[in-house]
Amino acid sequence: MRWSHRRRGLATAAPLLGRLQPGTSWLHRAGAGAKLLALVGVGLATGLTRWLLAPVPAALVLAGVCAVVAGAALSAGLRPSYLAGQLRSLAWVLVALGAFQVWSQGPARAAAVLAGLVGCLWAAAAVTATTPVPVLLDAVAQAARPLRRVGVHPEQVALTFTVAVAGVPVVAGLLADARDAAAARGLQRNPRAVLVPAVVRTVAHAEAVSEALAARGLEHGPGEDPEQEG
Repeated sequence: MRWSHRRRGLATAAPLLGRLQPGTSWLHRAGAGAKLLALVGVGLATGLTRWLLAPVPAALVLAGVCAVVAGAALSAGLRPSYLAGQLRSLAWVLVALGAFQVWSQGPARAAAVLAGLVGCLWAAAAVTATTPVPVLLDAVAQAARPLRRVGVHPEQVALTFTVAVAGVPVVAGLLADARDAAAARGLQRNPRAVLVPAVVRTVAHAEAVSEALAARGLEHGPGEDPEQEG
């Protein structure tokens, strides 16, 4: 099965993999490869900042990263409510993580960790909101093409990477739904009432994505055509 066919199949599965916000902004027009490099850069900046700097400077630098990412997203036409929704969907996780970091590492380190997480979350959301999934898939496949020499299939790398990135807002939304359902039952402070349904629905979503890809032949490795099997 040719990669172009796989790409078309993934396009039909895209609604399961992430939400696209149509537009004509500079970020929508930017190349998928450039946006992926920027996303990787945000992740590297977050890790290196927390590793190299003391907690207070790290928190300030990462707060600046969040501001830059938010500014880029807003200038591309994404609404403030969209970015706020990303935070609301992970509010319980952010609060729990922040509390643990305050207890174990102190307030400054907690601020650095949360700022880095928010920056990465917003960056991933901006990429998936302004880039169709098949376009992301093509960009990652092209970047991974040199790995073919060592036996790595670029198409499989692209598929794994794209599903992972596009799944961030989906999982965040599932967590928000679980939190709202728990709150409706008066169990918003019960971790199990939030986490257990969220985990179950995340696994169900992963299975749905897997079935959608398998139905379109995307689970087969490069060069394998299910129509020629048997």
